[in-house]
Formats: sequence, C-alpha cells, structure tokens
Amino acid sequence: MIPINDLSRKIRASKDELGRTATDVFSSGSYILGSEVTKFEDSFSKFVGTKYCVGVASGSDALKIALTSAEIGVGSNVVTVANAGMYSSNAILAVGATPIYIDIDASNMLLDFDLLLNFDNEKIDALIVTHLFGLAHPKIFLIAEWCKERSVVLIEDCAQAHGASIGGQMVGTFGELSCFSFYPTKNLGALGDAGVVLTSSTHFRDTLVSLRQYGWKTKYHVALKHGMNSRLDEMQAAILNYFLPSLEQWNLRRRQIANFYSSEIDHPLVSTPDHMVDSCVSHLYVTRTKDRTGLIEHLAKRGIGTDIHYPIPDHMQIPYQTENISVSLPVTEQYSQEILTIPCFPELTDDEVEQVVLAINEWQ
Repeated sequence: MIPINDLSRKIRASKDELGRTATDVFSSGSYILGSEVTKFEDSFSKFVGTKYCVGVASGSDALKIALTSAEIGVGSNVVTVANAGMYSSNAILAVGATPIYIDIDASNMLLDFDLLLNFDNEKIDALIVTHLFGLAHPKIFLIAEWCKERSVVLIEDCAQAHGASIGGQMVGTFGELSCFSFYPTKNLGALGDAGVVLTSSTHFRDTLVSLRQYGWKTKYHVALKHGMNSRLDEMQAAILNYFLPSLEQWNLRRRQIANFYSSEIDHPLVSTPDHMVDSCVSHLYVTRTKDRTGLIEHLAKRGIGTDIHYPIPDHMQIPYQTENISVSLPVTEQYSQEILTIPCFPELTDDEVEQVVLAINEWQ
C-alpha cells in the first residue's frame, strides 16, 4: 500500500530524539506557556520574517483569534474562497461576521484577483487569502496593495504553506496577521493540534496574547471580550522546536516529488499542476480528472491511496445553507467534482513515486 500520507515513517526516523524531547518536557514541571513555547515563538517568527509569533491551540483557533484581534465581528464582511475546507468560513461565522465568497482562478485554484476588483465599491472589512496546497498566491503583492488602499485587514491563511516564498518574501509577512496550523500532516507538523498567529504589529501582538488566555491583561483580570482558552502547550512546542530545522529539507523533497509527477504523468484524462518552484512547498499534490471515481478505483486496485481536498465547497455545506449565503462560484463548483489528491510527502521513496506515475499512466 502506498498511503496518501504515513506519519509513522517520520516518527520512526526520529523516535529516540523525540523520546528525549518528551522526557525533558516531563521533567521540566512546566507544561503551559513555558520556555519551549517562547523558544518556538522566537524561532518561527525569525524563520518567517515577522516581529512576533503567538502560539495557540490550533490553526482554526488562530483564524478566530486573528479575526477577533482585528475587531472583526457582527456586521463585518470578510472576503474568502469556498474551496479550502471550510476553515476560514468556520472562523468567520464563529466571530459573527459574514463570509463574502469569491471564485478561484482556474489556473491555480487560488483566489481570483481579477474578480476581487469587483468588490471595489462594497463594504469589505477583512480578506483571508489562503495559500492553498502549499502554493504562495502569485498575486499576493497586488492583494496586499488592494487591501492597504481600502483599509481592509489582510489575514493570510498559511496552514498549508510553511516555508513558501515569492519574490524573496515568505508567506505570512504580507498581511497584518497570518495564521499557521501545525496539525500532524502539515509541512511542519506537531504530534497533536497546534497553531500560531504571526504579526509585526505590537498592538496586534499584545491583543493576541490577551485573547489566547481568557482576555486577561494580568492574571484573573479580564481586559478584552471574547477571550479564549487557546494556548500552545509545551509538549507540542518542544516537538516543533525539534522538527523546525528539517522543514526546508522536507519542503525540498516534497517539491522534488511534485516536479516528478508534473514531468512524468502523461494521461489525456488527468490534469496536473505546473512544475513547482520556491513559491510552492507542495503540501498536497492535487490533480484533476472528469472521471474521478474511475481513477480512485483504479489506484485503489494498485494499492495507492487518494483523497479529495475538498469535495464540497463551503457555500454548499449543509450547516451554512441556513446562513442565507447565495452565491454562484462556477470554477469552485466544477473543480470540486474533479480534484483528486495523490500521495506527496517527504518519506515517499522514489520507487513509490514511480509506481504512482506508472499506475496513472496505465489507467484505461
């Protein structure tokens, strides 16, 4: 079996070191917001290129806390895409704001910047741009400029793009706020849920630190509404500190696999992404085909795992049909019926990658 991902391979390669890391945390007697969290916050902010990093419990919490820190709530309108697994939509609705959906660019499945220009005369309070599948949005400079000119808060969702850069600048540095998830399957993953919000604003940093811990100004003294219990714990921070130095090497391997796929997959019914450059860290390798069920069944018979990221656009999900969200997103809706993710993770062997290519090319 060639799985869509196999976390145990990474863990096996680092079993002894991870054991020592865990033992050090056990022995420290400090398990919440201790030295490991501080170390990771410092290291990751330097890696990305922001002044501050605030650890929280998950990537989803990061989005909610980021929106709250920017005073996005009831009556606010937030532009986002509907093809990114509902994570942004959930956060927007959780703070009481309204998602304003925009269609995706057919060439890369990211927010269509040309369509964004249609919102020039509408009330927009924030925009969440998702660097989906590990690809830095190729027009992020223009998006940032558009937001700045209109006083729209730009929040980057970098949950799938750790280490991606464009024009020599890392994703996570274009918006006032950026959010990362360290769910175990991410390019940089913990062994449980974890996340951060990055910013270079002292005001946002102070607000984020307060919001992640009940809205406290000092212990037991609540200064801000809508505070949460969302703290990056010491164990996950220690694991992330151990894994961070390997991130660039892992990203390089992901990109090598993706480029091999793009070069070697040759089937008239299967569309593949363009060759990957520094702007993509290949978190997922997503193909398209008109006969998705047929390809899934064919690959399953060859022992190759697949997944769909993501099968149902946000605006078509059952819980949100009660939110009076009425919108037509033709590219998003079409692609949701065609996309198929094939294995792409650093521990795949060359032989396994070649088997995936051969299986797709032999599909009849």
